[in-house]
Amino acid sequence: MRSAGVAIGLSLIAGAGHAADVDNQIWTVAQFSTDLGPRTVATLDTQARFFDDASRLGQAVFRPALGLRLSDTTTAFVGYAYVRNSPAGRPVTHEHRAWQQLTYRAAGDGKGLTLNGRTRVEQRWVEGRDDTGLRFRQQFRLTAPLTGKVRAVASNELFFGLNNTDWGQRDGLHLVRNFVGVSVPVREGLSLEPGYLNQYAVRAGRNAFQHAFNVTANVQF
Repeated sequence: MRSAGVAIGLSLIAGAGHAADVDNQIWTVAQFSTDLGPRTVATLDTQARFFDDASRLGQAVFRPALGLRLSDTTTAFVGYAYVRNSPAGRPVTHEHRAWQQLTYRAAGDGKGLTLNGRTRVEQRWVEGRDDTGLRFRQQFRLTAPLTGKVRAVASNELFFGLNNTDWGQRDGLHLVRNFVGVSVPVREGLSLEPGYLNQYAVRAGRNAFQHAFNVTANVQF
């Protein structure tokens, strides 16, 4: 837990220490999961992200996956992602990703204060370009009971490019994503997770600081 707190603190310091372009956004997420057997699970993550003071759809994500439960607290995934990027004043790009992921409980029992980890490796291709971008992502997510079944949530995710590409990925740290919110059960198989998300993007020119209202619907069949 201490290492996760240090990572979040360093991320916020890094974001505050550089001049950056600032944008206010809205991110909406729907995550679906269903068991295919005692050890296998299928998931689908869909996202719509609204940029430029939430005035337009800037990015859409479609991300299916299959998972194998290695234990009660650890699951290995393989998946695909399609990402449509619509940058202001520039052509739309279509990105495809293959990815591999491990989710695991790092500390706690899942009922009290609990720290979960998510480690992901991505292979990224942009239509019309030849280079393959390799990226490593590490997330830690801390949850704690508040009242009833409502839980407080805080997470930090760091994105590291592992190579340079002709379409713009650079090696090294290039995204820091932090979230604070609550997880609220609505009914069996459905919970909502509203909160504040900030993302710091390290760029070749001016860096970017994004503030977003993020709401996630988790649906389990």
